[in-house]
Parts: sequence; C-alpha cells; structure tokens
Amino acid sequence: MTDHKPTRRDLMKPVQLLGLAFGAAIFAGVVTLVSMGAFQARPADEIQRALVVGAVAAGVTFIVVLVSVALLLLAVDPAQVTKQVDRPLLLPKDDDKTAAPETNDGPEAPRS
Repeated sequence: MTDHKPTRRDLMKPVQLLGLAFGAAIFAGVVTLVSMGAFQARPADEIQRALVVGAVAAGVTFIVVLVSVALLLLAVDPAQVTKQVDRPLLLPKDDDKTAAPETNDGPEAPRS
C-alpha cells in the first residue's frame, strides 16, 4: 500500500468549490423568489421584479461564497493538512504546569 498524502488540490477541488458556491446561490435565489411571491398569482411586473431580485441575490451569494471559501483555503498551510494534532488547539504551545496556581480564598467583597 502506498502512503499517498493528499494535497490541498485533492482536498478541495475547484469543481467542488464552484459546486458549493452554485448550490448556495440556487438556495438564496429560490428563497428570494418564494419570499417575494414569484410562484403566486400576481401581476407580470411583480413576478418580473421578483425574478430580477432573485437573480441578483443568487449572483451576490455565488460571488461571496466563492471568495470566502477560496480565502479560507488560502489560510491552510499545505504542510499542516496531513499533520496529526495530539493536543488541544486553543492551548498555548508551552504549557506552564510548573507555575503555582492562584489561590482563591473566596469571593471578594464588592468595591464601592
């Protein structure tokens, strides 16, 4: 068996990135159309306005999701993707376990 280490490109292919953004755009467009009543019996000008607003919402959502996920992918160091983490991420790297813990004798009196 070979020890194939996935690259960043393997983890998030451009087609998957575009598919995620496209799916979010379709969702935003459909929600906008439903909320504006495009599928109800309304005059043609209101339906046309709903279609335009839905297309704008879908386009904005597509661009925002695409740029956001691409920027988040740039924040990932390719060397760190396959590295195994054996400690909590939010703790500092050098734990000061030798430092004396603070003693708390009880609640402090309110200050005026």
